[in-house]
Amino acid sequence: MSTEILKVEGLRAGYGDADILHGIDLAIAEGDFISVIGPNGAGKSTLLKALHGVLTPRAGSVWLSSSGEAVDVAGSKPYRVTGLGMSYVPQLANVFPRLTLAENLEIGGTVVRREMKRHLDRVYGMFPLLYERRRDRAGVLSGGQRQMLALARALMTEPRVLLLDEPSAGLAPMMVDEVFGKLAEISGSGVAILMVEQNARRSLAASRYTYVLDMGTNRYEGESQDLMHDPEIIALYLGGAGRLDGGAR
Repeated sequence: MSTEILKVEGLRAGYGDADILHGIDLAIAEGDFISVIGPNGAGKSTLLKALHGVLTPRAGSVWLSSSGEAVDVAGSKPYRVTGLGMSYVPQLANVFPRLTLAENLEIGGTVVRREMKRHLDRVYGMFPLLYERRRDRAGVLSGGQRQMLALARALMTEPRVLLLDEPSAGLAPMMVDEVFGKLAEISGSGVAILMVEQNARRSLAASRYTYVLDMGTNRYEGESQDLMHDPEIIALYLGGAGRLDGGAR
């Protein structure tokens, strides 16, 4: 694999007096595609929030490679983390419904304002439908189209790492196929993806490597194709349909 771009060591985080994450470790290399699966309450969404600064970690390090050196961004504000090359697409409230598509993208590109047109042109090239509908308000889009807009907005800063929380949640099967096709394209362009996903089988099929969280700890990890055929993983986490309903806190 390529150079390691994100390394998480001993990450602890939670809400109020309760810890949700109890010392999470993971790593992702440039251009890699990593998935995180696990049952409800495992801490999957909390992990992404802690990585991007939406939630302040209580302990541990989040080393993000930027301009040739590793910077510990644990506890940094989200705008700083974004500026250093890591963008985040939350599961909910990931677009501004009253704003136009173009305005949503421009907000996403705030930290690269001087090169806004270049970034807009690049993103519109990746998502032609967004260009065609750039003057429409985001609130009129379908769920799948909103997810595409959220992805495009996160890509406005040309991130090196993209954090995704349940990108297929609530989407029709056809739109799930389209979203995962776009994720493969984004990964193929060299952007590293760290994805929390409720559709465990689809997640394993899309990614190279997978971490399985359980009760806020690293339970299993390994090559995704190996885990997909591991009897213990199948019995504990995939089940008959291979779905892990809902996102953890």
